[in-house]
Parts: sequence; C-alpha cells; structure tokens
Amino acid sequence: MIDIADVLSIYRQDSRDRQASPKKFDGRIERLNDFFGGKMLGEINSGLCAAYVRARGNSGGARRDLEDLRAAIGHHARENLHHAVIHVTLPEKGGPRERWLTREEAARLIWTCWRARETQTVHRGPFKGQKIETHKRPLRHIARFLLIGMYTGTRAGAIASASPVRDEGRSFVDLERGIFYRLAEGKRATNKRQPPVPIPGRLLAHMRRWARLGVVRSHFVEWNGQPVKSVKTGFATAVRMSGLSLKEGNISPHTLRHTAATWLMQRRADPWQASGFLGMSVKVLLDTYGHHHPDYMREAAAAITSKDRKQNVSVVETVVDLKKHLARRP
Repeated sequence: MIDIADVLSIYRQDSRDRQASPKKFDGRIERLNDFFGGKMLGEINSGLCAAYVRARGNSGGARRDLEDLRAAIGHHARENLHHAVIHVTLPEKGGPRERWLTREEAARLIWTCWRARETQTVHRGPFKGQKIETHKRPLRHIARFLLIGMYTGTRAGAIASASPVRDEGRSFVDLERGIFYRLAEGKRATNKRQPPVPIPGRLLAHMRRWARLGVVRSHFVEWNGQPVKSVKTGFATAVRMSGLSLKEGNISPHTLRHTAATWLMQRRADPWQASGFLGMSVKVLLDTYGHHHPDYMREAAAAITSKDRKQNVSVVETVVDLKKHLARRP
C-alpha cells in the first residue's frame, strides 16, 4: 500500500528546483496533500478526482493541481516505486479568458497610474480625520509595468525581474541594442517560452529615459527603490481607480498579454512574426486571437456569395429563377 502523501513528497523533493515558480508549486502540492494525504495510491479514480474538483471550488485551479498529481504519479512509476497503472481524471479545460484593453482603456489606465497621489489621514490638530493628498505618486511603478506589458506582451514575472543591469535572476534589458532578454539569467527555459524580443521604439525611448533620469535603478518596476515581486495589489487599485468596465471580464496583469496579442492581430501583423514576438505558438495565436485580424475569414465570407466561375450564377439568382419557373407551371 502506497500513501499518496509519499508520492507527492518524492515528486516535490526531486522536481522543485526545476519549477518556474517553486512557491506556487509548493502551494499546489500542499493543497493536494491536504486532500489526498492518508489515502492510498490505488484509491485514485475518477470519482475521487471529481471530489477534489468540488472541494477546490475552482475547476481551472483544480485541473492544474491534478496535473501535478498526475506528474507525481508518473515520476513515482519511472523510479520503479510502483508498477500499477493509475489514471488521474482532469476536469475539462475552461474557455480562454480573452479580456483585452482598447487603446482608449489602456491610455486611461496609464494616466490614472501616473496622476494618482497618496492620500493620508490627519491624526491630530484642527484637521484631524480629514484626508489630504501628499506629493507621493504610489502607482507610477504600475504605469511602467503597464507600458512594458502592453508593448511586449511579456508575462508578469519577467516584467517584474526586468533590469537594465545583467545579473543572476534578472531579465536583462539591453538599452543600447534595444533587446529584452525575458528569460532571467540562470533560469531554465520552460514551456512558457520567453524568447529575447526587440523593444518597440516608443517603449525603448521611455525605458532609456527612466534609466537616464534615475527613475529606475536595479529594476524597471520598483517601489520606493526596491524591486516589486508582485503587482497584483497595485494593479487592482489602478483598475478600480480608473473606473474601467469589468463587464467583459476581470482585468489582471495577464490582460496585458491578451492586449498585446490582440493589437498585433488588429494591425495585420504576420502571424509567424507575432507568435515569435509573444513567445507562443502560431496555432495558439491564431486559435485564440486570429479573429481580431481584419482579414480573418474574409476570403471565405466573400467566396460564399460570389458567382461560380463556371456556372456564373449565385444562390440568390438560382432561387429567383426557380420561383419564375414555378410561376409558369400550369
């Protein structure tokens, strides 16, 4: 009898260093252990997996967790620690979340971040209890994050580690050559590709100016002179303050990647070039964002109503002729 907790523990010990985000990996393993720990490997079936999905309450998150469980079992088998075939049943993938920003929405969000001032409450004196604005600009690092994300389609982690200085753990931005090396120094490439990308001219001008004026030191996204590991809180504040509509879906840091892909398609970018720029496959780009291209299926739409070259007659004309023929019948 093999405890699932032991299977997870071995996988965690052997695989943690290869994970793109070890902390997130730890969280998934701990959630799995909380539910499956104490159960035996042979107990895993579709019913138990479905019970985990219900307990997790988030089918997308549950699917990712169960992918780790499946990987852990596979690793355990490859190490010849068990020989039985164990199937992990995954919930269906959810539809793609494709909320993207129009250029007007993007400008509004950036402007909100740039203008925002810190508000403090007076604790003593005649103005006690009143809120006053200070000269501090608490969201300007989010404005820089937004610009980099929108114009490069880079994932949040690589933006947070973007630096004008080449160093271990940093995604180097070569301001002289205008190249963004998104894969951090010393990190292994994963399925989430992060190829080097040329920096668009407008963004490069901003980044060079930030570095020249000392706005940024070690990283392009800094708060009080220190690099920011996560912008979730500041980003959510910026979205709320900007008043952008959430009817089309939530706006998160990953929305910037959707935005970049959408803008590229809307501007008729070559799919091969665009997919390389974004670090995704051509198939994913076309399947998810291809409908934003102005020429998307236009040829097919035009062909279905065009006249046949041989018969030189349209469906509408055929119907009209049929009606005339029926009208002449006695």
